[in-house]
This record gives sequence, structure tokens and C-alpha cells, in this order.
Amino acid sequence: MVDSVLYVVRNEPDPDCEYHCDALAARFPGATEVDFPAGERFDVEDADGVVLTGSTAGVYEADERPWIADQEALVRELVARGVPTLGVCFGHQVVNSALGGTVEHVGRDAGLVEADLAADPLFDGVDPVVTSLHGDNVTELGEGMEVIASADHAPIYGTRHRTSPVWTVQFHPEITEAHRERLVADFGWDPGEFSFDDVTAERIFENFEALVEDAAPRATG
Repeated sequence: MVDSVLYVVRNEPDPDCEYHCDALAARFPGATEVDFPAGERFDVEDADGVVLTGSTAGVYEADERPWIADQEALVRELVARGVPTLGVCFGHQVVNSALGGTVEHVGRDAGLVEADLAADPLFDGVDPVVTSLHGDNVTELGEGMEVIASADHAPIYGTRHRTSPVWTVQFHPEITEAHRERLVADFGWDPGEFSFDDVTAERIFENFEALVEDAAPRATG
């Protein structure tokens, strides 16, 4: 058996805001990073799994940012080929948008929130309190997608494709206590009634790697 080939697709066009991409890529140290806004691409045929990061861009900005349309095409290829894919925040939005869903700007939410998580293998060992940091919401599901997480401020807070191994979450499992000062400075972060001690969402990355491993072809002989 060979090691799974993972790609982390970085989607942040603002160099001053790349910390969330850095934090997500750090969860997959063996993965190849692809800077999508900078024009980097990869061969989908080589991928055992793909992670799509967040972004300060909006998926509805494709006219000004042509790379967004390219990524929507990438998503459709990943779905068609059955490549295990995890979309985070912008990644959640671009997956649904690529499949005909709708994303709208609804106003910033920055804090710890309690989510309703479905009994899905992506959420094994994950407690309901998660890190919310976004201004856009998926308001209409993409074709083939179903809701696997919801929150009071975002009914479509996580999705999964019905027939392809594609999962998305609006929240940020990669953001931890270590980012608190940056969150307060940039977004007026308010954790509300919860604490980072309540957050176990980092398990999502381990769970996704296990899902990729389960889907990867095994060597024979």
C-alpha cells in the first residue's frame, strides 16, 4: 500500500490573511499545497484526497477573480471522479456553488457557537461547539448535497454529497486558542458563553484522513 496523495488547495488572495491557510495546511504535513489564486494547479488524477481552505474572497466574485470559476470546475471534476474532498468555510461555499447552490453575504459571525452535527463519520469524536468566522452563508444547497450540520445563524452549516465522498463545513476546525489575539484584532472576536476548551473540531482532520485512506486503492501482490 502506498501513502495517500493529499492536496491542500489554498484560497487566500490576501497575503496578510494567510494564517488560516497556514493553520489548515499544518494539519496535513504530508500534503502538497496548491496556491489557487496565484495560478497553481494540480492533476486531479494524482489525488487521493483534496482539502479546500477558507478565503477572504466571496464565491460570487468570480467576475473579478477568475480563479473562482476554475475552482468550481475543479469541484465538479472531484465530484465526478469520486475523489474524497473536504471544503472548509470558502471551501464549503465553493463546493455548493459549483453544484448550482447559492451563497450570499449575510454579515460577519465571529465566535464560538454550538452546532447540530449529524451522525456522520466526519464528525466522530467532535463536540458541538465550533469556531465560527465568516460573513457569507450557503443559502441554497448544491445539487446532490445534503445538510449534515446546522447552527442558529446558518441552517446550512455543513454538507455532504449523497453519492460522492465530498464533505464541507462552514466553521473553522483549524482555528484554535493560539489565534485568539489575531481574531480579536481583525474581527472583534467574542467567544460568547463557550471556551476553546469546549472545542474538539480538530478531530475532523483525522477523520477525513481516515476516510481518504479507506477510499484509496490498495496495492496487491
